Amino acid sequence: MTPVSSENGTADGLPGSLTGTAVPPGERGATRIADRVVAKVAGQAAREALGKLPAEAGRPHATVVVHHEVARIRMHLELDYPCDIGARCRGVRQHVVERVVALVGMEVSEVAVQVERLYPAHGAAQGRTR
Repeated sequence: MTPVSSENGTADGLPGSLTGTAVPPGERGATRIADRVVAKVAGQAAREALGKLPAEAGRPHATVVVHHEVARIRMHLELDYPCDIGARCRGVRQHVVERVVALVGMEVSEVAVQVERLYPAHGAAQGRTR
C-alpha cells in the first residue's frame, strides 16, 4: 500500500510540526494568557508578600486588565494595624511585579493597591487614635 501525499507534502495531511518537520515562525500560533490567570498569580504573590494576617482578614485578590501583553493590576488588601501601611503596600507592589514577570512573562505597567480594611492587633488600644 502506497501512502497518499497531500498538497503540503506530508503523507497524512497533517501540519509539519506534527510530522516532525519544523514550522516556520510566521506560521506558528500564539499563546494568550487570560486576565484571570494573571489575577490569580498576582493574588498569590500578594499573599506571599504579606505573610501572616489576622484570622478575620480576607485573602488578597486582584483584578487585571491585559492590553497588548502589558498588565495593569489592582490589588485589594486587608491589613493588620498598626503597621507601616505604605511599606506593606510597596512590598506587595514589588513582589507582584516580580512574580508576574517571572511566572507569566508579561510586562506590568501598574500595580494599584487598595486597602479595603484594617484589623487592630489583639491588645491594641480600641477607640480613636491620633
